[in-house]
Parts: sequence; C-alpha cells; structure tokens
Amino acid sequence: MDGRFWAGPDRVKVDAGELRLLSAWEVLEARREGDSLAQDGRERALCRNACLVARALERKGKPVFGDGQAALAALRVEEIAALADRWAQFNREHNPSPLCGERELERRKKAWSTRVMSAFSGACSVCLALCPRRNVRKG
Repeated sequence: MDGRFWAGPDRVKVDAGELRLLSAWEVLEARREGDSLAQDGRERALCRNACLVARALERKGKPVFGDGQAALAALRVEEIAALADRWAQFNREHNPSPLCGERELERRKKAWSTRVMSAFSGACSVCLALCPRRNVRKG
C-alpha cells in the first residue's frame, strides 16, 4: 500500500486491463507527446487520448503500450475514445474539482472523514481510546 488508503482506489478494471490514475505531470507529458504526434489540429484529440491511454492502461502492473504511437497502431479510434472517456470519468470521481460545486465537495469531505474514522472502529478501537478525537470550536 502506498499510504493513500483514504483516497480510494487508484485503479479501475476495464476489458483491456486496468486504468490507473495519472499524476499531473504524466497528463502533461501525454498531452505534449500527443501534440508531437498530431499532423494537424484535427488529429490532436485522438493523439492526446492515445498517449493518455498508453500511460494509464496496464496489465499485471506493466504498461500495455510503450507510447502513444504504439496505442494508435494497436487500437481502433472507438477503443481509444472509450478508454480515454472511462479514465476521465474515473479521474473525476477520485479527484474532484473545485468547479464541481461546494455541495459536492462537502459531501466528499464528509464521506472521506467518515471512512477514515470507521477504519479505527471495531478491533482497532484501542487506537481511538489512546488518541481521542478533539472537538475544536470554530470561533
């Protein structure tokens, strides 16, 4: 485990393997690689999506494609679009944007705090006894 147990899963299963969440740097690199592959503006979205899929799609912890060009050569346009859409949906679910609204952010924060506290209930209740939760007044 990488210490992010509270953040939710970092992978989602798809027919072709698993899609993993990417760091901001990896997404930027995929965009740059896609821009270099595109011959004109009409090809840019497809090339960027292929590069994103190449970075995110794994089988048994190893990348399925070496780069975006390999993904373009192996997959149909519809497959690239479907995988990129699924990755975007998964990313939005686990990395909410401030643009999604205050109510949604509050709901997710509450769900996160409840999940962390429930991890200490039951067999690990000694942890709560040793480190009781402090109620902090907001003033």
